[in-house]
Amino acid sequence: MLLSEQEILRRQKREELMRLGIEPYPAEEFPVNTYAADIVKNYENNKIDYKHVTMAGRLMGFRIMGSAAFAEFQDSTGRVQLYFRRDDLCPGEDKTLYNTVFKKLLDIGDIIGVTGFVFTTQTGEISVHVQEFKILNKSLRPLPVVKRDEEGNIYDGFTDPELRYRQRYVDLIVNPDVREIFIKRARIITTMRSYFDSNGWLEVETPVLQSIHGGAAARPFQTHHNALDTDLFLRIATELHLKRLIVGGFEGVYEFGKLFRNEGMDRTHNPEFTTVELYVAYKDYLWMMQMTETVLEQVAVAVNGTTLAKFGDVELDFAGPYRRLSITDAIHQYTGLNVDALDENAIREQCRAWGMEVSDSMGKGKLIDEIFGEKVEEHIIQPTFITDHPVEMSPLTKKHRTKEGMVERFELFVNGREIANAYSELNDPLEQRERFEDQLKLKERGDDEAMEMDDDFLRSLEYGMPPTSGIGIGIDRLTMLLTNNSSIQEVIFFPQMRPERRQEVAQEMDYINAGVPAAWIPALQKMNILTIEQLKAANPNKIFNDLGGMRKKLKIDEKMPLLDDVKAWIA
Repeated sequence: MLLSEQEILRRQKREELMRLGIEPYPAEEFPVNTYAADIVKNYENNKIDYKHVTMAGRLMGFRIMGSAAFAEFQDSTGRVQLYFRRDDLCPGEDKTLYNTVFKKLLDIGDIIGVTGFVFTTQTGEISVHVQEFKILNKSLRPLPVVKRDEEGNIYDGFTDPELRYRQRYVDLIVNPDVREIFIKRARIITTMRSYFDSNGWLEVETPVLQSIHGGAAARPFQTHHNALDTDLFLRIATELHLKRLIVGGFEGVYEFGKLFRNEGMDRTHNPEFTTVELYVAYKDYLWMMQMTETVLEQVAVAVNGTTLAKFGDVELDFAGPYRRLSITDAIHQYTGLNVDALDENAIREQCRAWGMEVSDSMGKGKLIDEIFGEKVEEHIIQPTFITDHPVEMSPLTKKHRTKEGMVERFELFVNGREIANAYSELNDPLEQRERFEDQLKLKERGDDEAMEMDDDFLRSLEYGMPPTSGIGIGIDRLTMLLTNNSSIQEVIFFPQMRPERRQEVAQEMDYINAGVPAAWIPALQKMNILTIEQLKAANPNKIFNDLGGMRKKLKIDEKMPLLDDVKAWIA
């Protein structure tokens, strides 16, 4: 592994610390009694409580001024300024701790523990006067430099999305605002959990590995269990196991968990995602709409202090009641097409006239669903229940009590995206078997998202499931809406990425073939340009300027290349 100059230097500092008898990775506990955000918020109103503070966190910047220094310190709650004074740290004759350890062997990114007291500087900044410090972790990689102007505006930041998602740990260190997204995400879940628990519903866990993928229309991930010599699937929904628990006598059950669907990836889809599914006995989908309005209103207030949420240029309002619109009425309202009056072939021809890609394997329900997705979804901005879907698209749902060919189902749409799906659950075992058989016919026609037959689930229904309503809510998409993020990757700690492409370090001949004279190759390597791809992507003006310093540092006895020469290397 070819290390950059900074990485080599930090490793040397690590060795020097150890030579001085300082363990750069100590094992013992470091008790903490104060946090940065607490100091910033409360010190001015209660100074007496901050006469002796112990903190642990990461150094994010230095200003060394001879025998004194200031440092920017970041812990899990925020940032505060530290003040170091040599004679306080080293009251005796030996000044090694300040002159050598602090000034020469610490770097931005190192984790330290400090003990001291809080005061206000002459410029009015709340700071911690450090009386003792201890190295807790020596960082061997330099952090990206994120610069801020006097107003606190960030520029030259760590902003490349692929790097941020792939190295989320770095993103969280240097972009503190990202933490707030995930704090709000956790608050969404805890608020829902608190509401569900207050109603006496039980949080449960169901299998991730399943012998039959069911509960949704989606392509599964498949694996093989060696000991059982059988194929298994990662679950695409938790529905069928949760409903088995309703059969078993629980009146309300819910599960927060990961689902896995082997489908496309885009700004609103990740192959693994988080949902909560809730099932409550003796309820229907009309009751579930009211419950959904109540819980989402509470969630919005818990996250942002209001039912209003800014998303781009739109202000969303999660206060109930929400608009209710049947799927066929929505299509008629936004396209003028009355699908109720048309048969499958007529609807398919209209889809093709609009330029939509539809196949002969799609039944009427699937075509209606495609039209809604293509022509209507984007118009649904404020929270809206889209109700009464076709039977064909809802094989686990009770038939509508008054509308022929429809079922008692709603999807909640906000800002053009579905964030919840709910039913009056089908509990007639014979009708459920017929619905599964219809799904098998669709599969024979080429629908690879159609459901499989689940005989054990049918057996459970034969023992009797009470009237039940169920809902699934997408936690990732809800978090996007409540944190003003248009990409699902922003609200998942570690979103799925393409495998990282390992670039081979360039050999001397590779540089020469790119036009770089042999004498300047060591300089480029010291500048951490280790591959031809990095060379081609570099800024020629920056390389030209940096080569001057490297020429002196490495004592290169060659005439400086011209800027045009450097541009030719990159071209």
